Amino acid sequence: MKLDPVTLEILGNKVTALTEEMCLTLQRTGRTLYVKETADFACALAGLDGRFFAYPRGIGVSGFVGLDCRTTIDAVGPLEPGDVILTNDPYRSRGLATHLPDLQVIEPYFHDGHIVAYGWAFLHASDVGGKVPSSISPTNSDIFQEGLQIPPLKLMRAGKMNADVALLFQANSRTPDANMGDLRAMLAALAAGRRRVAQTITQHGAQAWLAAQHDLVEYAGRRAAAVLRQIPDGTYRFSDYLDDEAGQGLPVRLALAITLDDGAIHLDFTGTDPQVAAAINIPSHGQPHAWLTLRILSLVCTLDKSVPLNAGLLRPISVTAPEGSLVNPTAPAAVGVRHAAAVRVNDTLNGVLGQALTQTMPAASGGTIIPVVVAEPARHGGGQNVQVIEPMVGGTGARWGRDGADGRDSSISNLANNPVETVEAETGVEIEHYGLRPDSGGPGQWRGGCGQEIRFRILHDDTLVLARGMERLKFRPWGAHGGRPGRSAQLILNPGTAHARELGKIDTLPVIAGDVIALFTPGGGGWGSPHDRDPQAVLLDIARGLITVDSARRDYGVATVEGALDAQATAQLRATAPAGSERGPERDTWDAVFAPDLLDRFNAALFALPAPTRARRRKQAYAEVLALLPADFPRTGADAAAVSAARAQLHAAIDTLSGAPAV
Repeated sequence: MKLDPVTLEILGNKVTALTEEMCLTLQRTGRTLYVKETADFACALAGLDGRFFAYPRGIGVSGFVGLDCRTTIDAVGPLEPGDVILTNDPYRSRGLATHLPDLQVIEPYFHDGHIVAYGWAFLHASDVGGKVPSSISPTNSDIFQEGLQIPPLKLMRAGKMNADVALLFQANSRTPDANMGDLRAMLAALAAGRRRVAQTITQHGAQAWLAAQHDLVEYAGRRAAAVLRQIPDGTYRFSDYLDDEAGQGLPVRLALAITLDDGAIHLDFTGTDPQVAAAINIPSHGQPHAWLTLRILSLVCTLDKSVPLNAGLLRPISVTAPEGSLVNPTAPAAVGVRHAAAVRVNDTLNGVLGQALTQTMPAASGGTIIPVVVAEPARHGGGQNVQVIEPMVGGTGARWGRDGADGRDSSISNLANNPVETVEAETGVEIEHYGLRPDSGGPGQWRGGCGQEIRFRILHDDTLVLARGMERLKFRPWGAHGGRPGRSAQLILNPGTAHARELGKIDTLPVIAGDVIALFTPGGGGWGSPHDRDPQAVLLDIARGLITVDSARRDYGVATVEGALDAQATAQLRATAPAGSERGPERDTWDAVFAPDLLDRFNAALFALPAPTRARRRKQAYAEVLALLPADFPRTGADAAAVSAARAQLHAAIDTLSGAPAV
């Protein structure tokens, strides 16, 4: 059945509003800061195929439009009214859940004895066990360290809570009461959806309701393909890096080739590094998963602002994600900090699509999402109070005609910040400063968005601070078309004191009353030459505190005298080309040895080996190359002779892995 356009539009708006009502119900009844303030949750309606035909536009996590509930639904067998499925298992749900704190619930909605849709909700729980408070440690080497794995099972049977499941769930959390409060909020959201679905079917009939599920998805797919046809056909390539494997080890490479053909787009991640023994793997199961395709969805929704938000947006997208790679790991790989890699996938898609859409795609975003967590003794009774202080992000990358957004980065979600007053009311911290970080946005004709900075004081002893997902400490957010990179991230304990200490990445940081933590996030990359920026825009940035006078002179070639433009000095400064490169000295230094074409060959040789040997052989080969370079490479450069020797050693390593004689 094909609905007429008017009816389809009416039902499309109704089901979108329905999902947003579910989200509002969840947020207003949620227990933890990460739900009621940050809004790390979402609700949707899935069709009989398990894919979403309705998704909220204005509330909750925006990136999970393409998730698939079918595997989870099939795993529990026959369903009856009042049943609710619960899971958090990234492997048994085939990527519906992508790390253990993300609790997923699904309820079948019935009409006249038949299932007519499924309600879905997820939220990020405060703690599901594991070796650290909040369950997420970047140093976890397998999923068994990350907490309680809940395979798809029935939390509710015929409207009654399964007490055994609830007990097991509570017994494996440091915050059982908070978890159950949030879980009940999800059940309330599902109930709200059930009522509205029944009301809509009463108004329009079951036949129109079922037809809308198919027609909305098909319609979105056609419009997505129409947008993608605006991109010139061809194949484009780009690569980017995560700094390392959770604070130690080697940089981790993401490689991507996209092929566009008459509205269809294929993403090929061949050349991406093997999965790692750290929690940054993305459990995509080789599908066009949300964490691999979100930038495509964002592009479609930017160029077609009224396109329906549903699974149809993924219809033109296909993916090659080699099994056993960072973007398609095999169990039991750890996945708790998969968002760090997902952000880098977005940056990689920005880079590759930017070759085809030079005036549409931005430079790199700040490239990091850091939920800063405090775990402290509970104020009343035993246990711990585990809360996210702020989900710290960087700025967005600049694009043609527009500066990046300051202190915001909605690259993989649209999480809100937590009000300072609420944080101080619910945790034992005092926020001393929370604002934008000057001079952090990449200089350019259009400036990259500034990152954030937060400084908070610990008020109680025996407290732990966690900052998972820290990235862009080594490789800066790159600029585009002559723009310069954003400033790197930084974390300092007790800044401005005699015992100040720069920390780099942390797992769990024990702190005591009086300690002060300062976190600085990266800015986005700039677009276009900084010397082409309007001097008046530079002066306005100075007045707003976004850049300093020194940066104006050094980075933009703009001189000032008592706050006014010094036109003559500015002309002299701009007579020579601006210093620096798009990707920053660290990336330039790294690429001089580890060139993209060589690493494509290197990884091809690695993936020809048995999976259990790849990490060891990769580490061994890199060690032999890096032994010829300075200890702090790539932060410290190497002379031409060392670079030549290191490249020769990399060639030899590739030949050895490939079974060819070294030359």
